[in-house]
Amino acid sequence: MQHNLNDDLAFLNRKNVNLDITHRCPLECERCQRFTSFTSRGLKVPGKDISIENFQKVLNHFYHINFCGQVSDPVHHPKFIQLLSMVNEQKRSSSVHHASAAKPIKWYPKAFDANPNTRWWLGIDGLPKDSHKYRTNQDGEKLFEILKTARKYLVQKPIWQYIIFSYNENDIEEAHQMAIDIDVDFMILNSSRWISKDDPLRPSNPNYSLSLL
Repeated sequence: MQHNLNDDLAFLNRKNVNLDITHRCPLECERCQRFTSFTSRGLKVPGKDISIENFQKVLNHFYHINFCGQVSDPVHHPKFIQLLSMVNEQKRSSSVHHASAAKPIKWYPKAFDANPNTRWWLGIDGLPKDSHKYRTNQDGEKLFEILKTARKYLVQKPIWQYIIFSYNENDIEEAHQMAIDIDVDFMILNSSRWISKDDPLRPSNPNYSLSLL
């Protein structure tokens, strides 16, 4: 395969970046790299919190910051609200992918106020009462309340992100209606992290149409 220099230049010159800014998350999601590679084996998750100085270097180059951890949840960076404020003050755009719901309720309005323009994606996989069936340690009903709170503070509608599993594939319409009722966007996602065709979490239809409803 011929190497394409233009592709390399496009990658280096891109203006958006995904960041794993910490190493902390209280969830134990069965198919997450955090669980499969580390905690299920009794290993400590490696990494550290990004410093304010290094984050400023990121802002000096990139115009969109996607806070979406592969082994962490970004809100557990001890200075996350300050990071959001920096994005806002320097007129960058950002998005946050969040699922742990471990922070106290009173923390969230402070985070939303720090940058009301940030787009928040909250992962509730199934009806709120059932989401812990995959996201171990998650309080889905609390996260649903946080989703409602977010709608009051943010400029852009927050997104309810719903990954399809066997236990929730028949609840999509009900969840979608719940999203409509609180005036938030609803996105269904397919997973590819099945350990086999007989994986008990695998839905009967693993290829739902990706959609933002």
